[in-house]
Amino acid sequence: MHLSIIKTVLVFLILGLFGHVFGQTPAAIKPSVVPGDVVSVGDNKIVVNTKTGTIDVLLSDKTIYKRVSAENPSLQTATPAVLSDISVGDKLTVTGILAADGKSVPARSVYLMTKTDISQRHAKESELWKTRGITGRVVSVNPQTNQVEVEMRSLTGSTKITLTPKNNAKFLRYTENSIRYDEAKASSLSDVKAGDMLRALGDRNADGTGFAAEEIITGAFQTIAGTVKSVNADKKEVVIKNLQTGKDVIIMVSETSVLKRFPAEMAERMAGFQMAGADGVRPSGQGRTQAPPTGGQGQTPGMGRGGFGGARSGGIDEMLDRFPNITPADLKAGDMIAISSTKSANMDRIKAIKLLAGVEPFLRMAQAPTGGQRRQGVSGAFTIPGLDGVSFP
Repeated sequence: MHLSIIKTVLVFLILGLFGHVFGQTPAAIKPSVVPGDVVSVGDNKIVVNTKTGTIDVLLSDKTIYKRVSAENPSLQTATPAVLSDISVGDKLTVTGILAADGKSVPARSVYLMTKTDISQRHAKESELWKTRGITGRVVSVNPQTNQVEVEMRSLTGSTKITLTPKNNAKFLRYTENSIRYDEAKASSLSDVKAGDMLRALGDRNADGTGFAAEEIITGAFQTIAGTVKSVNADKKEVVIKNLQTGKDVIIMVSETSVLKRFPAEMAERMAGFQMAGADGVRPSGQGRTQAPPTGGQGQTPGMGRGGFGGARSGGIDEMLDRFPNITPADLKAGDMIAISSTKSANMDRIKAIKLLAGVEPFLRMAQAPTGGQRRQGVSGAFTIPGLDGVSFP
């Protein structure tokens, strides 16, 4: 997500601006560097939203405006700008002496990064991860060979690929209860464990069995499913009966949780394709499971990828963004939902990273009879497309 760009840019600007301002200001005066998002723009004032709340940026005829490129966020390459270049949603870094109440700052300099520049940079990065990225689940890690075996699933089955980090490869790990790239922490191969979700950027070998990775990001996540027992909309909590354990679980929803409803017809079709693959349905004269019609590289047109992998990452994640948003108040007793969260020893109360309603077709498939016997509950290996995806940089 473009938040990764913003984080890098703001850190750079803050460090650079502190050096610039402190080098020209008497030690008794404490200049401030204020980063934030533009809320409104006036002739004499810009309101920005910061981590501590809104701040009024007070403008004068002495205020200097500079534009910083999202492609090359450097103070040295900043170009002159004017107030009219600034719009709501842009990113600013402002220098000045913050008022005692912390509510305003007379601006000496205003460094601008436009939302358009950020969006264009984000689009380029997203496309890069789609064309040169893989997503899957870690099968095994071999410290001796410095390699990771990764399983990538799609609607039509699964494949395995051997990942080898390039020299000086960048390792990151998602933080607890987060799938945001910009919140990930520096990591190493020793932190990667079997069962982790993994996303990597790099190059496949000629036959597609190997992958040379220049960036690897991992995290320990889990997916659970259950029947809603009660909803407390005020507390943003949902109590479910875990279909895998039969126990009650309190699902906590936060501002960063993603809550979506799977469109009914699409859920039925995708679950049907998964069922066909799981049962090994073989049409007459065919030696392998029949796949649904594809729109290039193993993807069903309009459906994106299934499971947590596929020939191209991101299809189902992009589609998930277009699913209807819901709130805890939209759920009722008896609904079946599925939740992704960070793996935790406490399974009585978990924080939702993603919550999907409308998943009954997938759970019916997980409970379908095998070998003449109906399964009790659902398998821990059930797959709901989009639920276990992680964010793009």
